[in-house]
Amino acid sequence: WGAGQGDYELSKIRSVIRVLDAAPMREELRSFLTRAAAYTLTPMPAMLRLATRAPGLGDPPSMRKIYRRGEGDPDRMTDARRRVLETLAEYGDLSFTLKELAEMSGVTASVIKGLVTQGAVLEQDSPRDLPFMRMDPSLPSKELTDDQASASALLAAGVASGKYGTTLLRGVTGSGKTEVYLEAVAAALKSGRQALVLLPEIALTEQFLHRVQARFGAKPAEWHSGATMTERRRIWKMVGQGQAQVVIGARSALFLPFQNLGLIVVDEEHDTSYKQEEGVLYNARDMAVLRASICGAQVVLASATPSLESWANAEAGKYTRVELTSRFGPAVMPTMGAIDMRSEGLPSDKWVSPTLKVEVDKRLERGEQAMLFINRRGYAPVTLCRACGHQIGCDHCYLKRLVCHQCGESKSMPEACPSCEVEGKLAAVGPGVERLGEEAAALWPEARVATLSSDMYGSARALKAEIAGIADGAADIIIGTQLVAKGHNFPNLTLVGVIDADLGLMGSDLRAAERTYQLMRQVAGRAGRAEAPGTALLQTFQPDHPVIRAILVGDEEGFWKAEAGERRHAGVPPYGRMAGIILSGPDVAALFDAGNQLARQDGPLRAVGAQVYGPAPAPIARVRGRHRVRLLVKAEKAAPLQEALAKWVAQLRLKNDVRIAVDIDPQSFY
Repeated sequence: WGAGQGDYELSKIRSVIRVLDAAPMREELRSFLTRAAAYTLTPMPAMLRLATRAPGLGDPPSMRKIYRRGEGDPDRMTDARRRVLETLAEYGDLSFTLKELAEMSGVTASVIKGLVTQGAVLEQDSPRDLPFMRMDPSLPSKELTDDQASASALLAAGVASGKYGTTLLRGVTGSGKTEVYLEAVAAALKSGRQALVLLPEIALTEQFLHRVQARFGAKPAEWHSGATMTERRRIWKMVGQGQAQVVIGARSALFLPFQNLGLIVVDEEHDTSYKQEEGVLYNARDMAVLRASICGAQVVLASATPSLESWANAEAGKYTRVELTSRFGPAVMPTMGAIDMRSEGLPSDKWVSPTLKVEVDKRLERGEQAMLFINRRGYAPVTLCRACGHQIGCDHCYLKRLVCHQCGESKSMPEACPSCEVEGKLAAVGPGVERLGEEAAALWPEARVATLSSDMYGSARALKAEIAGIADGAADIIIGTQLVAKGHNFPNLTLVGVIDADLGLMGSDLRAAERTYQLMRQVAGRAGRAEAPGTALLQTFQPDHPVIRAILVGDEEGFWKAEAGERRHAGVPPYGRMAGIILSGPDVAALFDAGNQLARQDGPLRAVGAQVYGPAPAPIARVRGRHRVRLLVKAEKAAPLQEALAKWVAQLRLKNDVRIAVDIDPQSFY
């Protein structure tokens, strides 16, 4: 540029080293990043890193071996060789990697290598960053039920309109929500626009990818931490060039440089894993709605048990609401029942009740699968009385714990239960998966016991393989944590026993009741997915608790209305606003000094009617050697909270080893 172009000092302008071979960032994505940064109070460099997280963007394309039909013929034809040549003939000019061609032909790599030697197959070097196979939306879909057909027609019409809109697609577990929103994906493809489907767990993708491939004749792009670095770079580039029509991904896929995004599906939209808890603190569900509103796309929020936020938005008319009321095919909803643990006489070191053992025995005799589910939390367990079921919490707060991490109040553990006054029955609830696995192995020594917990597998591929094996019948009893509630299909599973249904009803979490309800309904939905009817039994010390009763009778609307009433009365989300302030550092005293200083200088917050609670130790008070202290800010729904928070936090002068993070709309209170 010549002098006079802009108002920059020439001495401060840096020279361009090189131009990357990538599509330029579109205005839509720049606007999204700017608005997301302003909402989450995130510095723009951190947002830009999210949007350019493809490794090796500046590297030249690496090469790989690809295979296509050669001009020669093999000297001897075998069944395996014939299958390879037929596959190549069927797909015409397309080329394959060695693995792809071997899988599609049902042969080993050595068969293909032999055909290369004889000139029947060509082996060539090709850049890795190739376009994805085109998907065909005109291929036939599965036969849809009447309510599936009407729901998919409504979603498809929204996509075809080319305008923004959000739809809450609610349907009981097994009602075929996936088939419905795949028709919305088809509508996006027919309109020449791209589609993004967000899934909460990497382990869910394998079954889903096969369904997408069966529907559209080609595999979509797969973006998550389990993808190779080379594949992530390829996806990033192809999305920006419009050469990847459909992306299936984890929450970070929301920041890919889509050329023409027409649809975002957030499957299991209530799932807590959509909230990023480190680095940039954002909720992918909310950011999906923001991005779609900027680029004129449709959003489908799919769940059997929606978040209260989405339910409230649908009630207020901000979202369209579509219901699927019946299970697809022969499957029916499982029978729900409670096991009153107060009368089971279970020793303090055991977790499987005699009643549940009898029910598991019946399934094993019939050759069916049973699941023992642990409602495990990531931090210290709840304390309850095994005589009456009473849980002990903070006397002063809406969010309750024995040590209250909202206001810092604590009290010593009593000898006797403060409710029924029986001594010696107070117990910390919550066994680990290993402990429950040992108990199951002792109770059923002849059974094959498999444990499904995401932290027990070294890679996403290993976890996928284990899930596929269990679905094919490689286990009789499944020990599972929250992971198993998320969309897995185990056709032979007919009994789910929830070991600790009470865990989560109280805690440092205003969403405790909501999450317990969602998790119990979701995990119960794993039972009876095929012809065999299912049963879900909840072991509980509080069978009369409103949440447990709502789970058992399936009164979802009644539960949401009651929960909404309590939240509205307390002025907490979604009827109020909250923000978490997390201070971390090596010296806990310095953190409390900084926290107290912040709490005293709350003028900017008081100006908008906000209140400050804390400082208090975070529930996970130490992570990787750094102490953590938390403050909580609460304000009315209409309060301009971000502006007030920015002014408030800017007053604090932090030492070098102290870090501060602002969490807008916290989902947990870690």
